[in-house]
Amino acid sequence: MADQEEVKLYGVWSSPFSRRIELALKLKGVPFEYVEEDLSNKSPSLLKYNPVHKKIPVLVHNGKPVAESLVILEYIDETWKNNPILPLDPHERAMTRFWASFIDNKILAAAVKVVYSEGKEREVAILEAREHMKMLEQQLNGKDFFGGDKIGFVDIVGNVVAFWFPINQEILGGEFFTPEKFPGLFEWIGKLQEIDLVNECRPPTEKLLAYVKARYESSKNAPK
Repeated sequence: MADQEEVKLYGVWSSPFSRRIELALKLKGVPFEYVEEDLSNKSPSLLKYNPVHKKIPVLVHNGKPVAESLVILEYIDETWKNNPILPLDPHERAMTRFWASFIDNKILAAAVKVVYSEGKEREVAILEAREHMKMLEQQLNGKDFFGGDKIGFVDIVGNVVAFWFPINQEILGGEFFTPEKFPGLFEWIGKLQEIDLVNECRPPTEKLLAYVKARYESSKNAPK
């Protein structure tokens, strides 16, 4: 790649979606400029680069924007070939995409219901989320990482389970996400925590806890 590349990442410090892009870039050794967005007062640049969804993250590479985190991750892997995060085998690549999509569309969707529902509805949401996470856990199948012996695409996407779910567990209490229920996932989390670059791309725990708690309290007090 050319030396004069310009790479910018528009994100939000608390967002697992922009943090996953940051991690992928760092794993590839790609220098980039990070631009923190205020989603309550979106910058003209964000609106220009992502006029469809008007959301973060957005990667801008030499003036050309790419939006949506899973799409951005694939773009990064195809653009910077070193340290591949997707497998080379076509079937393995397809399965990797499947499980990455499963995390975002099934596990996260169920987790949101857990956080923002109450009573019987929450109990149903917890059962659904656990069922999905058990399916994900089975994909480890004795491996250190979903990518095998090193961190890969699904691990990067699954970072949200590793570092954002325990925060929600602390706020909600109960037994939603525990080592007893998910020994494989917690062993995987331990392996992730041994990687310096992964830890660099995590928000400060206390700051994130305060932020998520404030959002949760705000949602509880909002008019129904």
